[in-house]
Amino acid sequence: MDISIIKTDSPDGPAAVAALKDTLRKGELTAGGSELDVRTIVRDIIADVETGRDSAAAALTSRFDQAQITPETIRVPQEQILAAHQAADEEFLQLVRRVADNIRRYQESILITDPPPLKREGRSLGVRYSPMARAGVYVPGGKAIYPSTVLMTIVPAQVAGVEQIAIASPPTGGDVNQMVLALAGELGVREVYRLGGAVAIAALALGTETISPVDKIVGPGNAFVAEAKRQLFGRVGIDSVAGPSEVLIVADQTARADYLAADMLAQAEHYPGSAILVTPSKELAGAVTSELDAQLPALSRGEEARACLEAYSAIIVTSDIDEACRIADDFATEHLQIITEDDQAALAKIRNAGAVFLGAYTPVPLGDYYAGPSHVLPTGGTAKFSGPLSCNDFLTAASILSYDSESLECDAGEVIDFATREGLTAHANAVRIRTKPPTQDK
Repeated sequence: MDISIIKTDSPDGPAAVAALKDTLRKGELTAGGSELDVRTIVRDIIADVETGRDSAAAALTSRFDQAQITPETIRVPQEQILAAHQAADEEFLQLVRRVADNIRRYQESILITDPPPLKREGRSLGVRYSPMARAGVYVPGGKAIYPSTVLMTIVPAQVAGVEQIAIASPPTGGDVNQMVLALAGELGVREVYRLGGAVAIAALALGTETISPVDKIVGPGNAFVAEAKRQLFGRVGIDSVAGPSEVLIVADQTARADYLAADMLAQAEHYPGSAILVTPSKELAGAVTSELDAQLPALSRGEEARACLEAYSAIIVTSDIDEACRIADDFATEHLQIITEDDQAALAKIRNAGAVFLGAYTPVPLGDYYAGPSHVLPTGGTAKFSGPLSCNDFLTAASILSYDSESLECDAGEVIDFATREGLTAHANAVRIRTKPPTQDK
């Protein structure tokens, strides 16, 4: 295993750490992102779908996904969804129900509700949260199908109260994956479209003859999906412009090397992606390297994991646990694991992370599949200003203001003063006209 070992006390250590962080934040690990002019390709796809609508979406999907799609077959018939659900493995569906229940319980526990308004002498100031009308969920196809993504995106939207949810997924091999259709049936989603990549994002955002435009699009994808979201943001809401999956582990001498190696490999098999261990223990760093070599041969995606570890991952040896925490906070990774003598103390020193997994017995796959919080998380350092997808991301907020005549009379002078200082005399007059005594007829 030729994974990079970076020692922060070496002359080139700080520069190497900075270079690694820069690489992860550029997003170049995303499939296709560094080889093609993704921005131009996506711009042209969006323009084609906007003008050609169903016909363009069907033609582009047929070309990109090697499937025979026509305007009439963009939407998956309801009977096909029901058939896939009925044909699904019952044990898998039972598992899905347990996972969905975990997600639902967690999301319900964090759902924002309207607080009581602030009332003060004729003034009522509040906020109203309302679910979006329509949400679009993109479910990738291609190399790997992630049914967990269907649950982690749709259940939070349903908890928020979104009534119309549309799935778009590429017809890889000729049609949408049967597992995706079965999950749509299980969750009661009636809209599924045979569209992939940037074509799907454009169709969901802009609408076609068959597809009504959605208010927000969520779900992972490759470079073309991410770029389409970026270009269409503002015309539609998005979860994020996501990059490759990533984990950073803060560990000290109390951690087990075999656990840490398994955790790094679990992330690395996504390929592309990154797995970083930050530790003050040189002995642990060496033991983890040996464990990586020992565990790799048994993995079904071992070559992908090896490539990820050698190209985009590292073990960083720090002077102490405080420096390890500072590096973790600066990287602001999607997944953060803390396995130390005092996990809570280490966590208190780290502000930025998408999801935090505390202790030796909380591996990341718990969050990927089962525990409850959504696995749709900020990547590439964006955890410094964004967070996990949740039910609250499918709510819109509106401020609610109500004054009576006496309270307006009380505040009018200062509002008029402010508006006049800004040179907005019509603003001032909209208040003044309500505070003038009525004109008396002679």
